[in-house]
Amino acid sequence: MKHSGAMRLNTAVAWIMLFFLVAPAFIAIPVSLTSKTFLSMPYEGLSLRHYEKLFNSPEWLSSFAQSTIIAFSTMCLATSLGTLGAVGLWRISSKLGEVIRALLLLPLIVPPIITAMAFYRTFVPLGLIDSMTGLILAHTVLAAPLVLITVSASLAGFDVKLEHASLSLGASRWTTFQRIIIPSIRPGILAGAVFAFISSWDEIVVTLFLSKFTVYTLPRRMWNGIRENTDPTVAAAAVILLVVTTFSFLIWSLIQRKKVYSGRN
Repeated sequence: MKHSGAMRLNTAVAWIMLFFLVAPAFIAIPVSLTSKTFLSMPYEGLSLRHYEKLFNSPEWLSSFAQSTIIAFSTMCLATSLGTLGAVGLWRISSKLGEVIRALLLLPLIVPPIITAMAFYRTFVPLGLIDSMTGLILAHTVLAAPLVLITVSASLAGFDVKLEHASLSLGASRWTTFQRIIIPSIRPGILAGAVFAFISSWDEIVVTLFLSKFTVYTLPRRMWNGIRENTDPTVAAAAVILLVVTTFSFLIWSLIQRKKVYSGRN
C-alpha cells in the first residue's frame, strides 16, 4: 500500500510539473484566435484573421522559409558530424576520448550569450554575419553535441561481436560501418536529427547576434514583433512553432518506442 501511495504521489507531482512547464506555451493558442488587434484572450469571439495575415505576409513567409532551410541544413550537418564524432569516440574508448567528449559537449554548457559573442567575434572578419551560411554553421556547432549524446547512447548498447564477425568474414571497415553499425544505431541517429532540427528551429540568442537585415528567422521576427508592437500575429507564429516542435517530439517518441520494441524482440 505504501509503495502504491508513493507511486501515485510521484505521478501527481510529475503531472503538476508538466502542467507548469507546458501550460505557458499553450497560452499562445487562444491569444492567436482573438478578434482584437492586440494581444488579448478571445473573450468576444474567435477569429482566424491573424493566421490569414501570417500566411499572406511576405515577411512572415520569408522568415518561415529561412527558418526551415536553416534548421534542415543544420540537421543534416549536425547529424553527420555528431554521428561520426560519436563513433570515433566509441572506438577510442579511453580517458583521452572522455576528455574530447567533454570538450565537444561544451556548447551545451557554456551560456548562450557567451557562445553568441564568440561566434560574432569569429564571423565578423570572415564576412559571415547576416548570412545563412553563418547561421547554419553556428547552429550546427550548437546542435552537434545533441546528436553526439543520442548516438553515443545507442553505441553503448551495440554488440561489438557483430562488427568483429563482419570483419572476419572479409567485409571492409567502411562496409561494416554502413551495413552493420549504422542500421544498429539508426534510432539514436534519427533521435539526434530530430533534436538538432528543433534546436535550430527555436534558436534565438545566437541568431540575434549573427543576423541583421538579410536573414530574418521566425523566432527573430517574433522577438522584434513583441518589442515593437503587440500584434497577435506573433501569437499565431508562436503556435506554428509549437506545432512543428510538438510534431518533431512525437516523431522522437515513435523512434524511442520502436527502439524499445526492437530491443525486446
